[in-house]
Amino acid sequence: MQIKPEQLEAHLEKGLAPVYLLSGDEPLQMMEAADAVRAAARARGHTERLVFSADAGFDWGRLREAAQSLSLFASRRILELRLPTGKPGAEGGRALEAYAAQPPEDTVLLVQCPRLEAKDRKTAWCRALEGAGVMLQVWPLDRSATEAWMARRLRQRGLNPTPEALRLLSDRVEGNLLAAAQEMEKLLLLTGPGELDAPAVLAAVSDSARFGVFDLVDAALAADAPRAVRILQGLRGEGTEPAVVLWALAREIRGLHRMAERGQAGEPMGQLLGAVRPPRRQPLVRAALGRLPEPALARLLAGCARADRIIKGLETGSPWDELLDWTLALAGAPVPSRAC
Repeated sequence: MQIKPEQLEAHLEKGLAPVYLLSGDEPLQMMEAADAVRAAARARGHTERLVFSADAGFDWGRLREAAQSLSLFASRRILELRLPTGKPGAEGGRALEAYAAQPPEDTVLLVQCPRLEAKDRKTAWCRALEGAGVMLQVWPLDRSATEAWMARRLRQRGLNPTPEALRLLSDRVEGNLLAAAQEMEKLLLLTGPGELDAPAVLAAVSDSARFGVFDLVDAALAADAPRAVRILQGLRGEGTEPAVVLWALAREIRGLHRMAERGQAGEPMGQLLGAVRPPRRQPLVRAALGRLPEPALARLLAGCARADRIIKGLETGSPWDELLDWTLALAGAPVPSRAC
């Protein structure tokens, strides 16, 4: 059975599954999901806890022995298995399948691993664990999902945020859920329960936003130039190398240019967008293709080539000025006249 992170609490209130497989790369959600499973298990008498880390050379017989042995200190146990790579190998896969086929009645198995790709989720061991219990996948939250997550969390703590306060808080901590959680706890201490407005957020919350280069690309594709500029400034302030930012921009622009060329050749838009992953990005790509014809995208590629030469010291100029110009151009602003 698969459930979403926001469904875990309701599931645990009904009872425990013998197996939990947690997969994802967002640390706060992963940590809180694992904590919730442990707390629910302890509340039901699972007081003994054994932890295994399946690094290279791990003896999978230890998991089998733990499953078959009786608890020395308690009638019920929690077995935690951490898969740092998300790939148990052939021997580990067989061990997990065997465990899932006959899970001990007095034991909860909690497996944690990084995000599993689609092909990994189709493996026999993954299907076996999901079939024996619960699989929960944690995904990084986009802007709208982050706001919804914060709104739920604030209301659970007795704070009723105004829309303006929620937007401001999202701007201040976007991309960093751990910082968001800390700031919300601080707001509760400073303001107490009740309505939370924008001035209270401005007074209490430091700017903890952490962005990635793909956040920059998506903001530009969405034609949100002010947000794209803010993200670019954040990346510069965090010490991100200009070459990394250029790589992300050029990668996206090359993809758009290829799609525009295929569209000119008669390929339907639906077919062009079919290869865009994740699917939630398809509206962004469609909008960008609608406002940037193939010649404009070719000029953007030439601008990226100029930025590359500047970064490598083969041409004079400021790498960050170039990145700003071409970020704005991708967002729909006029392409600078000094382009190649």
